[in-house]
Amino acid sequence: MNYSAIKNCDIANGFGVRVSLFVSGCTHHCKNCFNKETWDFASGEPFTKETEEDIIKMMEPSYIDGLSLLGGEPMEKVNQKGLLPFIKKVKEHYPDKNIWCYTGYLYEDLLPGGKVHTCETDELLSLIDILVDGEFKEELYSIMLKFRGSSNQRVIDLNKTRETGEIVLFLQ
Repeated sequence: MNYSAIKNCDIANGFGVRVSLFVSGCTHHCKNCFNKETWDFASGEPFTKETEEDIIKMMEPSYIDGLSLLGGEPMEKVNQKGLLPFIKKVKEHYPDKNIWCYTGYLYEDLLPGGKVHTCETDELLSLIDILVDGEFKEELYSIMLKFRGSSNQRVIDLNKTRETGEIVLFLQ
């Protein structure tokens, strides 16, 4: 897996101050995507053990609320395989910090039988607190939306969704 950027002290991609990891590779190719340079799976830098350690160190300060996964597309099958061991380490180091994941896939696509469900998906989803799902749709874009670009995208509270068995939105 490659990554295109890491942002320390990001306040745009989830509540609070966050570290954000932008993975490389995306097959959605949404019209007017804000991050087209991440579409190529080979772009950016290799995601190494040193990269993991750097991010874990960046998350150490108490003012860092959590980690956000963006892209590219974190839930592409190859990226799930690369992210799962890392996210497990993050949760081991910081069990009280939350993880947000932005994906162009729908939550339903990630469930068993869904088009991007892999042997890693269930465990990866179990470690994610908030999932922002759905492709960016330029015609549904609004600057009034919190933590998403278009109104078709959902901000899903995965913890409550797991508890209830039904999708629970974090923000409406």
